[in-house]
Amino acid sequence: MKFAVIAFPGSNCDRDMYRAVANVLGADADLLWYETANLNNYDAILLPGGFSYGDYLRTGAIAATSNVMQQVKKHAAKGRPVLGVCNGFQILTESELLPGALLRNKNLSFMCHQEVLMVKNNQTMFTTAYSEGETIQLPIAHGEGNYYCDEATLQELIEHKQIVFTYQNNPNGSIENIAGIVNREGNVLGMMPHPERAVEQLLGSADGLRLFQSLIHNWRETYVANA
Repeated sequence: MKFAVIAFPGSNCDRDMYRAVANVLGADADLLWYETANLNNYDAILLPGGFSYGDYLRTGAIAATSNVMQQVKKHAAKGRPVLGVCNGFQILTESELLPGALLRNKNLSFMCHQEVLMVKNNQTMFTTAYSEGETIQLPIAHGEGNYYCDEATLQELIEHKQIVFTYQNNPNGSIENIAGIVNREGNVLGMMPHPERAVEQLLGSADGLRLFQSLIHNWRETYVANA
């Protein structure tokens, strides 16, 4: 399985993401500059955190209009995995690959610390290495992580089990404590906490590693086995 980590101007978690996948997981991965990225030969696309384009207009809004995101949309339409973390999640909502929006934190402050999450859906390609209802620890680092959607969208997320992670102690005011969601098809995951910063116990938690392990396992089961 080959991973592409997309770096935009202002990305600051791209190397964290690359190291987690390439060095810790031992997977084949490339760090790609958004302007020259060609995604045709990649199996999974990873959109890292940071402040793409300085968060001008809205977080993720400018990056969402880039040519590489048109490639990401085509990739997702084929059922292939896309993971957006923090600013990557914001880009996914701005690109309408995921519903809703990320607003300013309820305390209007940037927050950077470990958070306890609950795994709400362990039947996605990103979460099968977890147990449903399991609590895990992942760090957050954001100023605009307050997930919001209208009531109709929220009911759809609940009905189709698209809420994947929730906060135990909601730090940013997200509706229904939402920390991460998938699209209806289950191949696009957006989340505010950083799994790539929790892949070794030395970092305070290794709970994020299982997300990437789940992805590789399910890719092999689904795509390689049927090739």
